[in-house]
Formats: sequence, structure tokens, C-alpha cells
Amino acid sequence: MPSRSYLFLQGVCSPFFIYLASRLFSNGHRVFRINFNGGDVIYWNGQPAFPFRENLKDLPAFLEERFQSLSISDMILFGDCRPVHRIAIEAARRKGIRIHVYEEGYFRPYWVTLERNGVNAHSLLPRDPDWYWRVGANLPDYGDGESFTSPLRLRAMHDVNYHLDCIVNPVLFPGYRTHCAVTAPLEYAGYLRRYVALPFYRRRDKKVLDSLIADGVPFFLLPLQLNNDAQIRDHSSFSDMKQVMEYVMESFVRSAPGDARLVIKNHPLDSGLHDYAGTICRLERRFDLSGRIHYVETGDLVGLLSCARGVVTVNSTVGGWSLSGRCPTIALSDPIYNLSGLTFQGKLDEFWQNPEAPDMELFRRFRNTVIHTTQVNGGFYSPEGIGMAVRNSIRLLTAEKSPLEELL
Repeated sequence: MPSRSYLFLQGVCSPFFIYLASRLFSNGHRVFRINFNGGDVIYWNGQPAFPFRENLKDLPAFLEERFQSLSISDMILFGDCRPVHRIAIEAARRKGIRIHVYEEGYFRPYWVTLERNGVNAHSLLPRDPDWYWRVGANLPDYGDGESFTSPLRLRAMHDVNYHLDCIVNPVLFPGYRTHCAVTAPLEYAGYLRRYVALPFYRRRDKKVLDSLIADGVPFFLLPLQLNNDAQIRDHSSFSDMKQVMEYVMESFVRSAPGDARLVIKNHPLDSGLHDYAGTICRLERRFDLSGRIHYVETGDLVGLLSCARGVVTVNSTVGGWSLSGRCPTIALSDPIYNLSGLTFQGKLDEFWQNPEAPDMELFRRFRNTVIHTTQVNGGFYSPEGIGMAVRNSIRLLTAEKSPLEELL
């Protein structure tokens, strides 16, 4: 196989990219990197790289020169919605450069996403159920993949290290502007406060949920997503979770059965900076929903999905979990699983009255096709998960066509 030239941009907050680059280099390929901030420098292990210190308006010309002088054939990055990556993707497309985009897995916890050109709403995966019926007929059942351990503390440690290293940005990278909506110190303070309160939340939430399930009360589930997630910010019509809750609760009071309840569950990685409990109380009063809304910070998601009458999501990966459990699901945006036969295709007002379960054979073919074409068994944060993801990525990164391109 001829040698290729790979240009790495920003990655996940972990050593994953430097291990991946080392493997590509050991396989005879040329590897280059652009650093945009101090965290990028440290997680590139101090290896040679091109620093970009200017403003975004100067990035296209900077990239054009590197593409040309380094004979770049491929570009690798994590997340396609960061401002620097949007510019880079556009520039690479003009030059015919292959674009490899990593993202958290569509089917977690033992898979990560690797697609060409884009992920999530930018994915090349078709939105045609007939295509999945056809191509998924002869694919193997992938299951959950090979398991590995990845403690949350490792992810937290890498995130803290990355942002601590960004303290040098005003001096070494004066043009850099973070894509995050909240500064790291403020976010960490929120995490700490929420972490301290978790034992209380668990006891309280368990009583609420156990009572609902034991009494056989019909309920729908609204799992919250992160406010600053690109899935909400860039791939939905909502600006934040407050707007989502308002929209869902207004429809719920208007159209849901009178005996139904709505369980709103916070995201496990939420920073605690938003007073969701207060927001829900105000919306309860506004819509006269007292006693019908239950907000929980914690809880067994799998157990909730097995008992819920239906799930309402914007575009969360929880939608994939709910479909796998044959739970009726409606997506308020257009995630990859928003297909006729899987998710409810009518209006939210109609969903409360007539939630339809997914076609499980279609879901099996859909899941196997998505894993076959876009998923890599491995993880981004633990040494074990990183090793697996690196090994399993090489074939996809060096192939002339991706598995999805082959099927298309």
C-alpha cells in the first residue's frame, strides 16, 4: 500500500491521537500535526508540530500552504463542528483530501465513531429504511463489541490536564478561542458541587422511580442532553435544554393521557450549572402540571427504558438504547436513527396518545449496518480502550474507500 500523508487537527482530551499517529508512522506513513492551544501541545507529547497562533480568518491560507507543502492526502480530527474544524473540512474538500472524523460512539460504551466527511447530522449514512433492510440482511450481528474498562476518573483527569495546559494560550496562542460555551474552571466548580450532592440525589431519585414503577404508573421519559453539545447547538432547532423542556411539557399538558407522568432525567455528565429543577418548577406552574412531572438527577437508565411508555429525545444516543429495548421513541431533530419503522414519524402531540414500538428486525439490520460502516471497537480514555481503538482504526484510515463508501 502506498505511503500516505496524514494531518492531525484537534483531538479528544486524551493521548489517543498521539498513539494513533505513532501507529500510522510505524506503518510507513507520514504524520503531521497542527496545534491550536497548549492542551494540543501537551497531548502531542511535545512532538514537532505546526502551531497556529493567528485568528480564524487566517486559517484557510495557513491550511492551504500546509496542504501543498506537505502533500497532505488525509486529515484526521475529532468532532466536525468546532470552528477550526469547519474551516479545515471546507478547505480539505476543495483539495480532494480524505477527511476522517472521530466522535463518541453511536452505540456506547464499547464503540467510537469514525466516519469520512462528517458525523451525526453530517453523516453520509442514508435516511432510507429500505437501504438498511437491503444492506443489513447479510451483515453479522456485532453485539456490544469487545469490552474494556474506562473509569470516569480517567476522562476527568485528561480533561483537567488538557485545560490546565491551556493556561499558556494568551502568550503562545493569542488567536485561539475555545469552542466551549463555558470556561473550564466554572465547569469544574459545577461538577464538584454536583458530585458532592450525588449520594443525596441517588437516594431521593430511587424512591421516586421505584414508586412509579411499583405502582404501574404510565410514564414517558425525557433524557436531557448537554447544553453545549454540538447535537443541540448545531444539529437541532433548540438553543438549550430549557427550550426543549418547555416545548415537551407544553405538548404533554395539551395531548398526553390524564394519568400519564413525564420523567425528566438529567445527563450524567451535566456540570450542574443550570437550575433545571427550578426551571421545571416554573414550567409546572405555568402549564398546571403539578404532580405529573418527576425530575431526577440519577437513575438506572436501562431500567427506566424497560418500563417507559415512550421516550422523547432531540437527537441523543439514548434514542439508540431505547430502540434496542423496543421502547417507542420520537426524535425532535434528525439523528441517524430517525427512520420510518424505527422512530415515531408523526407530531409530538400524537406520540403521547399512540406511541408505536420500533420494528426490531429493521433495528437489528440498522444497528449492524451502522457498526459495520462507522464504528470502531475501542475507547478514547483508558489505555486499554485507546489500544483497541488504535488497532481497529488503522484498516479504516488506510483503506481507499470506507466501508460505508463501499456499500453506497
